[in-house]
Amino acid sequence: MTNFSSLAVWALALSSLDNAQAFTSPKTFASRSALKMSEYPTSHEDVLWTPSIKSGARDEILGPITNYCEDLHKVVRRKTRTVECGPIKFGSDHPIVRQTMATTNTADVDESIAQIMRCADKGFDLVRITVQGKREANAAMQIREGLFKKGYDIPLCADMHFQPKVALMVADAVEKIRINPGNFADGRKDFEEKVYESEADYVQEREYLFNAMVPLVEKCKALNRAMRIGTNHGSLSSRVLSFYGDTPRGMVESAIEFADICRSQDYHNFVFSMKASNPLVMVQSYRLLAAEQYRLGWDYPLHLGVTEAGEGEDGRMKSAIGIGTLLADGVGDTIRVSLTEDPEFEYEPCNRLAEMAESRLAINPEAAKRQEATKDYDDTRDITTFERRKGKILEKSEDESVDAGGFLNADGSVISAVTLEMLTKENIPYLYAALGCKTAVGMPFKDIATSDSIFLKEVPPSSDTDARTALRRLAEVSVGLIAPAEELEKDPLPNAVALMSLTDAIAKNGELPTGAIRLAVTVNGDEDDADLQKLKDLDPAFIFLNIASHVSTLHASRRVFVIFKSESIETSVIHHYETDTTESDDLALEIGTRIGSLLTDGLGDGVMVEEVGGKNAFTLDFLRKASFSLLQGCRMRSTKTEFVSCPSCGRTLFDLQETTAKISDATGHLPGVTVAVMGCIVNGPGEMADADFGYVGTIPGKIDLYYGKDVVRKNVPEEEAVVELVDLIKEYGMWKDKETADEEEELVTA
Repeated sequence: MTNFSSLAVWALALSSLDNAQAFTSPKTFASRSALKMSEYPTSHEDVLWTPSIKSGARDEILGPITNYCEDLHKVVRRKTRTVECGPIKFGSDHPIVRQTMATTNTADVDESIAQIMRCADKGFDLVRITVQGKREANAAMQIREGLFKKGYDIPLCADMHFQPKVALMVADAVEKIRINPGNFADGRKDFEEKVYESEADYVQEREYLFNAMVPLVEKCKALNRAMRIGTNHGSLSSRVLSFYGDTPRGMVESAIEFADICRSQDYHNFVFSMKASNPLVMVQSYRLLAAEQYRLGWDYPLHLGVTEAGEGEDGRMKSAIGIGTLLADGVGDTIRVSLTEDPEFEYEPCNRLAEMAESRLAINPEAAKRQEATKDYDDTRDITTFERRKGKILEKSEDESVDAGGFLNADGSVISAVTLEMLTKENIPYLYAALGCKTAVGMPFKDIATSDSIFLKEVPPSSDTDARTALRRLAEVSVGLIAPAEELEKDPLPNAVALMSLTDAIAKNGELPTGAIRLAVTVNGDEDDADLQKLKDLDPAFIFLNIASHVSTLHASRRVFVIFKSESIETSVIHHYETDTTESDDLALEIGTRIGSLLTDGLGDGVMVEEVGGKNAFTLDFLRKASFSLLQGCRMRSTKTEFVSCPSCGRTLFDLQETTAKISDATGHLPGVTVAVMGCIVNGPGEMADADFGYVGTIPGKIDLYYGKDVVRKNVPEEEAVVELVDLIKEYGMWKDKETADEEEELVTA
């Protein structure tokens, strides 16, 4: 048989056909329209496999990857084909599809129908159900029929793992099949290191992938069913893990293999997903897949999601960081916000992210105006790697009576906006608490999640002894005091950081008001290149990036960082985000999308969220915690336990929300520790790729506890499992007791 993976075949394909034909034809020497069933590949050796990335063949034949989106300077939907899924369509010619996943036991037909109807009534376009075996496949048919009888034509997607034969059965019932390349055919979860002597050895194992996949492809094609090739960071097959590692590249190559099989059978009604619980891994994987599709000439839609995001504001924040970052560049055709909550609650954040994305498209006049008003720049980001820009951290000066080294944090800084009202005598104790300070005999001290600096739009008069004393005490424990230079000129504040616009700082040559010890500069993203370059001579302590409303926040910010890189300006940059929203969930989505989309590229060293418009909907404490959650979600600064919590489905073997709450209560005070809470073995060791410890349902009433990817305690009774988890964390030396208020005060005093 001819080996269609060779360089010669691909070169011939490119020379004998136009690019579009070469990349869509399963056979090299026949046009797609002329193919007969007998001409489709019947062995993996006859598939026109995508050229190897490891050998360099892909680069040699197709050139390097270039773009991952349609336009780097304005928001345009990435051009994708239309994929049909019952009454809905995925693709760039259609609205973003909102979807969720049922949490009911699929075998409980009535309860599943009721929940799916609630999801449809909320506004979802598609609902996924889990299908573990034949019983659930049969139930799926009854659910489909039951929904039709009740007047609901919302399409269903069957979530398949480990069961190719069951996937064939359920294709009769549902409009879409989700397969996971990590376990559909290659589900050997032993994590043992395989050793391949050559790439040929690795490629040879495609035989069983092809044999398992082709029957499902044929059926989906015959019935016009859609498919999702859904790669997960944590559930790559042991084969892929051994060859590519636990990497975005491995995720992409795993998906491409399965796409090659679909294409070999002239089946193109599928979408991709590249989900991960780590938003940085998720974003890089999707971008890499989009870039590969551009150079391969493919145009398959993308399903976006951050898996195991968790619950509450944290879950929404992580989803916004990952999903919002991609949508901000026009990448993505359908989204699911995975929360450890009932599926109906996923609709609001899902819909809001879609609305935000649609409002930023350049087809909207206001958005187009902002994007066009952004000055030209060359985008030099490298999407194939991740490297954080590390801004300079301040150092203590012998000439200063306070330690400016604590005004910023090397892992990411949080700055809180403080009003004069917060500095009244009766409010000062609450101010210290809201800033995250510990206190002893009324004196504030920094803790792990204390605001690094505060911003005072107005400075209390020097005659206000209480306010000035409170500020002095904060400065003495290395909390920075930032105020506009014009305010400090009216009434000096000792040891303050003077904030100036770039224009004023240039005009004054950075000269500080009386009493100020450092300079901070506000940049709005609309300055000329020459003015931005002058920051190098001004050498401020840090820069506030507060993008002007008439330019695009995303693109203007990227331009600023491009100039900083070219001019070797290493000053720390704080994203100054102003909001007038009154809803906490909206705030999490806003800052996750608008600031998270920059931090995921390593662009920025911290955040300050300031309320504007006079609504004052949030407490200072809430804004501080939201800011720290943003930094932790972007994998910068860890100030609390990280929970990787699956969103529940029909496979879940315990009450996930209740259990997650118990585990959070017991372990939520352990910064730097990641705990995964997984409802079943499908979302077990693999999905816990980033976790230190895992709590996984195995059979009803029994829990397996993991350290990393290793089971260390098996079949623990559920009622004992949380205590056992705590013991396990202690065993590995990562436990810290909760401190009572009295103990904290005694410790600080000592």
